[in-house]
Amino acid sequence: MDIKPTILEGIGNTPLVRLNKVVPQGAATVLAKCEYMNPTGSIKDRMAAYILDEAARAGRIRPGCTIVENTSGNTGLGVAMWAAVKGYRCVFTMPDKMSAEKINMLKAFGAEVVITPTDVPGDSPQHYVETAKRIARETPGAFYVNQYHNPLNIDAHEAATGPEIWAQTEGRFDMFVGGTGTGGTVSGVGRFLKKKAPRVRVVGVDPIGSVHYHYFYTKTLATPHVYKVEGIGEDILCNAMDFSVVDEMRQVNDKESFGMARRLVREEGLFCGGSSGSIVHAAVQLARELGPGKTIVTVLPDAATRYTTKYLSDAWMRDHGFLSSDRDLGLVEDLLRTHPKKVIAAKESDTIQHIVNLFKTHGVSQVPIAGDEGLPGFIVHEVDVLRGLQAGEVDASSPARTVAHPIGGLIYPKARIEELFRIFETDQVGVVVDQNRIVGIVSKIDVLDFLTHKRA
Repeated sequence: MDIKPTILEGIGNTPLVRLNKVVPQGAATVLAKCEYMNPTGSIKDRMAAYILDEAARAGRIRPGCTIVENTSGNTGLGVAMWAAVKGYRCVFTMPDKMSAEKINMLKAFGAEVVITPTDVPGDSPQHYVETAKRIARETPGAFYVNQYHNPLNIDAHEAATGPEIWAQTEGRFDMFVGGTGTGGTVSGVGRFLKKKAPRVRVVGVDPIGSVHYHYFYTKTLATPHVYKVEGIGEDILCNAMDFSVVDEMRQVNDKESFGMARRLVREEGLFCGGSSGSIVHAAVQLARELGPGKTIVTVLPDAATRYTTKYLSDAWMRDHGFLSSDRDLGLVEDLLRTHPKKVIAAKESDTIQHIVNLFKTHGVSQVPIAGDEGLPGFIVHEVDVLRGLQAGEVDASSPARTVAHPIGGLIYPKARIEELFRIFETDQVGVVVDQNRIVGIVSKIDVLDFLTHKRA
């Protein structure tokens, strides 16, 4: 007989399946680990149970304790399941962009849910993370899970998810592609792989609007903005994200994420969520690049049961412009291809006089500053030089870095042109990065020129 003592012993050992219809001919094989088949329907069951078991063993969770956590829904469900089995009270904070299905599922487990605004800065008292911290401080005997900064988040996947993938494939794969939400999955699996087989490349996937992609390439934090896909990406830097085990990052947008997620449900029969679409979209891109004879392993983090009123609804998709082609302006790489321009950049050691010469010679009003490895981290605008000279803080021989500011407009070639508008709202240019190098700089006039020619 194979009888589990509780549902918690049903976590893990999810199947690994081959993707067929969404992967084009001539591409690498893509294998997907169906993490939506965990008990509450997501990969977060692994991390939630691991952290809570360790806390209980250490005496940090005792009878009468209240468990508090900030969640986009999935971690909360894993915590709520554990708490239901063990007999603890739970309080969760969630941003208001999360689906009604997630909120109702948490309440079904008997949890209390506090809804907070989505579009607030990461350090705002109204942010769902800060709200959870406050509740934990004010609740006697509370245990705060702290998934974003808890090292056990990474340990859970290094201890179980990575070894499972290795056993299921017998180590015969070339790349692992994972989403970067809290960072636990890609970091934990990445750590396991870097110790077991350093040859396997680890690629993180980040939605446009999140901070991970930008930080990976520049080591600076971009200004985050709201995106629709749930359970992937973040607007704060997480200590559970170990960038040292990631070889490359890829960006995806909402339309790509939801389009692929719908295909996974309808063509592959995999009832998975929007973040699965994000990850698989990037994995299929990489499969085309790797070609036949190579194998990519990826994960499907959660189930589509949470999104029946969202991306699985034609009406919702149409309302947000994800079904209609009329509002699709194309990709950033289309603009670069039809309007090729030489990339003008400077080094950190270049002087302000050199920057001014670049302004004059090339007719540009901003110049990105690249580090020794060619990655852009800062940018100098004409107004930055003017202000520095006016204040007497610099002169022509001063290093350009002294008047530079962190780049706020890093973007990937596969991003939709619409994504540039968020960058332009803060009077930035879009600095296009691919394969660790600057491949283009896009201004408002570039987009205007591209669109007028396209309509003509």
